[in-house]
Amino acid sequence: MGHGFRSTTHTFNVEAGVGVGMAAFGSTQAHDLALASLSYGHMLGPVLGEGHWYRGNFEWRAELFGGMQFHPDVNTDGWLIGLTPHLRYDFATGTRWIPFVDVGAGVTATGIAHPDLGGTFEFNLQACIGTHWFVRDNLALTGEVKYMHMSCAGIDKPNLGLNDVVFMIGVTRFF
Repeated sequence: MGHGFRSTTHTFNVEAGVGVGMAAFGSTQAHDLALASLSYGHMLGPVLGEGHWYRGNFEWRAELFGGMQFHPDVNTDGWLIGLTPHLRYDFATGTRWIPFVDVGAGVTATGIAHPDLGGTFEFNLQACIGTHWFVRDNLALTGEVKYMHMSCAGIDKPNLGLNDVVFMIGVTRFF
């Protein structure tokens, strides 16, 4: 724990949280979301950067998330579900605290529509920072803050997008 992960390490994570919407980057409304997520991960190799501040492991993750929009409640179809592959870098700190950075791009189906989204099919982009706090050798409490953007890349109109700062907390099992 804390000195990097074996290349054979897998992860399973369950999280819940809230997305605070921003009327920014083209969107006209702040879309507040309640979210839950399940993810599976696998380390992509041995510890990198031995002897340096950036020592750690790359991890590939697949996230399934879903939720509901709770503000604005302009329509009753504010559901969303998405699947996103991620690339994460877990820093080996030598302590019970393992910070990470994460990026992902995937697909989303949603009932959230006008004025910012134009159809059911959307893409999602995510950038995240967070940390694991190990309570046991194979179990950690995980907290993260991420920026999430959804839009259809011009497939439908409008294509203004949905932008949220998402706060998630959960449990991660390492095996």
